[in-house]
Amino acid sequence: MHRWKPDDVNLAGDLIADRLRELGVPVTVHRPTIYLSVPHDASVTAAGTTYRAKPPSSSANCPEGMTGELVYVPSQKASLRSYTKNAVAFFGEEGATLGARLKGRILLTEGFGNPALTALAEEWGAVGVIAINPGVDIHWGTCTTIWGTPDLDDLPRKPKIPVVSVNKESGTALISEAEKGNAATIKTVMEEGWFEQAVPVVDIAGTDESGDFVLLHGHYDSWDVGVGDNATGDATMLEIARILQANRGDLRRSVRIAWWPGHSTGRYAGSTWFADYFAQDLDRNCVAQVNCDSPGCRWATSYHQTTCMAEMQPLVKSVIEEVAGQTPIFKRPNQAGDYSFNNIGLSSFYMLSSTMPDDVRAEKGYYAVSGCGGNIAWHTENDTLEIADKDVLMRDIQIYLLSVLRLTQAEVVPVEWRMLTAEFAETLKGYQAACGHLFDFSETAEGVTALDTALADLDAAFAAGKVSSEAVNTVRRDLARVLVPLNYTRATRFRHDPAITCPPLPMLDVASDLAAMDDDMQGFGLTQALRANNRVIADLRAARKIVEAALA
Repeated sequence: MHRWKPDDVNLAGDLIADRLRELGVPVTVHRPTIYLSVPHDASVTAAGTTYRAKPPSSSANCPEGMTGELVYVPSQKASLRSYTKNAVAFFGEEGATLGARLKGRILLTEGFGNPALTALAEEWGAVGVIAINPGVDIHWGTCTTIWGTPDLDDLPRKPKIPVVSVNKESGTALISEAEKGNAATIKTVMEEGWFEQAVPVVDIAGTDESGDFVLLHGHYDSWDVGVGDNATGDATMLEIARILQANRGDLRRSVRIAWWPGHSTGRYAGSTWFADYFAQDLDRNCVAQVNCDSPGCRWATSYHQTTCMAEMQPLVKSVIEEVAGQTPIFKRPNQAGDYSFNNIGLSSFYMLSSTMPDDVRAEKGYYAVSGCGGNIAWHTENDTLEIADKDVLMRDIQIYLLSVLRLTQAEVVPVEWRMLTAEFAETLKGYQAACGHLFDFSETAEGVTALDTALADLDAAFAAGKVSSEAVNTVRRDLARVLVPLNYTRATRFRHDPAITCPPLPMLDVASDLAAMDDDMQGFGLTQALRANNRVIADLRAARKIVEAALA
């Protein structure tokens, strides 16, 4: 039986702080009280056989058991992962009509017990979810869409049904029971409440006295031993803290390094607390955030899944090419991985670090996981010391360190907003193509073009010595506060969107559905599109004014 104690996490946080002091790095340990859900044990019983299971954090506590008829619905997700709340993405066309089949029953399907799947099952009236993991091991996880400690508005989204994961062998047996029309009983043992947790934070002051800083961060709470997720990340940040502290007199901008608890048991509650408590400082002064999760794992020699916002891609590309000799392939950030700063508006890069090449993963017969460099020890008891690789870790430390240094040392912060205007233009073309004549995005596209032109003018003015580096840096920082929320959030600034990944310019994604709506629904959809488009146009205009003010 799994037993997790909140004090274990605090011991780890204090150990990090002690190590920092030994290295001569001053550290502040904050001790906020955050809301956590701690899974202890679970089982599934069907036809007299009890199967081993694990509950994700935030599953409903159901020690007495929840019984219901099993309904098996095959997953259509090739990777068995989804951060998107989309029934058709999970189950194909059958997903559009599953509600009638699942009411009062237990959903059995392949994958992980993730938030989007849990939210869908609840909407359909299911009384439980059993996720069949792809291999012999069962992976820990989380199943809530709530980001961080809930506020009053979030509480209605707390999962109200038990959710568990089983391994493939158990899942195959349970599929057989479902095909016979049999029922199953899910039992979960959870611990939920308010816990004081340690948050170690290092501030290494730069010399420019601007107050600007780069935030480097990662979580230290782990499942079981958790070497690849995320002890290697914690070690990376410790080493970077040591190096920067020893060379602090040479830093232009400041660096803040933070280690989070509550990553899995609080759905990023540690970083969310920090984003809330230090929101005004982050808003005024943070240049960018860099997330450090799962670097330095064995066989993880590729950078073909590098998480990065568009405006940071030139910086990240130059670093990875220089250190690793590879040209990275970028992916848009998921709504995951301690990206708790999107609503404030921080340009961001990295999440998971290096990963296994696809051919190596295929050769080993591994399925896709969300950490440990692609090693399927992720979130299991097998994530022990052999998952780390010293040579890979050294290279990843160099990548993180050089990335931070280029942010701190450059006269002009290397944030290239014209990369984002190019992305916006492509996104709008996609939405226009999807809705056809039903809605006109031409004014929005003109707003993107006008912003891009203003940015080009600013670059030219700076190159000609007509605008100072201080003015350009202010523009680049202030643009993030407008454009990052516009591209990654639906909620307002200083709140937190649900843990469900958004498409680009998410306010406009209704355009993708308009053509499939009947006349009544299309009217409602067009109303939503009009309101959303007004916001986007206004935000683009506000961004352009930030640039034009520097040119005046």
